[in-house]
Parts: sequence; structure tokens; C-alpha cells
Amino acid sequence: MFDMTAALTAFITMLLFAVAGWILSVLRRDTGIVDSLWSLFFLIAAGIYAASADLGPRSTLLLTLITLWALRLSGYITYRNWNQPEDRRYQAIRARNQPGFAWKSLYLVFLLQAVLSGVIAVPLLAGLSGANPLGLLDYAGVTLWLIGFGFETIGDWQLARFKANPDSQGQVLNTGLWRYTRHPNYFGEATLWWGYYLIALSAGGGWTIFAPVLMTVLLLKVSGVTLLEQDIGNRRPAYREYIARTNAFIPGRPKEVI
Repeated sequence: MFDMTAALTAFITMLLFAVAGWILSVLRRDTGIVDSLWSLFFLIAAGIYAASADLGPRSTLLLTLITLWALRLSGYITYRNWNQPEDRRYQAIRARNQPGFAWKSLYLVFLLQAVLSGVIAVPLLAGLSGANPLGLLDYAGVTLWLIGFGFETIGDWQLARFKANPDSQGQVLNTGLWRYTRHPNYFGEATLWWGYYLIALSAGGGWTIFAPVLMTVLLLKVSGVTLLEQDIGNRRPAYREYIARTNAFIPGRPKEVI
């Protein structure tokens, strides 16, 4: 049964975690710290909820998947951004919201992400509460999760290797997974969240479908593809050709450019 007390406790803890992250960001003058915290919000929610439930095969499986995903993503982003200037996305947000951005960033960035993650985490809580035996939907969910985790992890690794090569300066990565989708990491992220949903569905949480839909919309239209590409063609002309021949999200064969 879905435990509202545990869910509320998790949500309050996530808000407090966001405030702690905000304080650190003000001290470091780097709002991009929130990217390292994003996946940890879900780990906090899942950990608190799991602590109040009887761990069975599904909850143990789901908690393992969440932990692997959250720690991998947070660790990668932290490593990638270490000793780097604030991400240009947050620099733009900072410039638009002066004066007083240090205070405004608490609700514009940190509390907003805590609230979004609290909403999106609902399938995880529903899945962790399910006591019925594992079924085909659980296995289908794990399969989707593995596909998504693979796209996200391999895509991040290929991009990091590309950026580390001095010969790649000014070039566009169009090999590996990046040959078939301009954003394999975002596609992977969406896919694994649909995997979480199938596990929640197997546990009786079919009503939580709003969460993976919201995550997919965010990745496609808000904080992911649209935001990243809104001016990249102006800054990197070669990227315009890449856009013309490569799918934005769902992997597919490269198109012929006439």
C-alpha cells in the first residue's frame, strides 16, 4: 500500500537537501551544483520509503536499480564539472534574474528541482510498496532500464572521451551512439524512467504514468534537447548539418543530406 507518511517524509527531506545544496552553491557561486544533486533526490526518496516498507524481491530490485543509476549519474556529473566554470545555462539564468539571484536561485532552481523530483519519484515509491510476486512487467521494466542505462552511460563515456581529445576541438561528435541520436544520454534517461514505470505498474501503480510522461517532456522540451540546442547552431555551424541528418531523440539511421 502506498504510504503517504513515508512519501511526505521523503519530500520534506528532499526539500531540506535542496536548501543545503543551495547554500553550497551560494558559497561557491556555482548554481550548476544542482545537476549533481538531481539523481540524489530520487535516491533519498527511495531510501526513506524503502526503510518504512518490508523489502521483498521487487523492492530490493528497484532499490538496487535506483542506487546504481543515481550514484553513477551524480558521480559522472560531479567529475565532469569539477573545477569548471558555472554551466552556461545557469550563467544565463543568473544574468536574467539579477539583482538578487543568490536568493532567487533557492526557489528558481533548487526548490523547483526538489519539487519536480518529488513528483517524478512517485512510481519509485509505488513500486517499492508492491508486495505481489515479480511478473512479466517487472522483467520488461528491467529490460527497458538496462537499455536506458546503457545508452546514458555509454553516451556519456563517448562524449567525455571525445572532449578529452585535443583534435576534437570545434568538431561535432557523430560516431558511436551519437551517430544515431543527437542525445543518447537523454534518450537513455527517458527510457529507464519508463522502465521504472513498468515495475510500478506491475506493483499496481499504473496511475503513476504522469511521472515518466513528465520526465520525457522535460528532457525533450524544457531542460534537455530544446534548451541545449536553442543557440548551438549559431555557436557551432557544423552542428546544423548534424541536426539535419541525425534524429534528435529516438535513435535511427542517419538521413541523407542533399
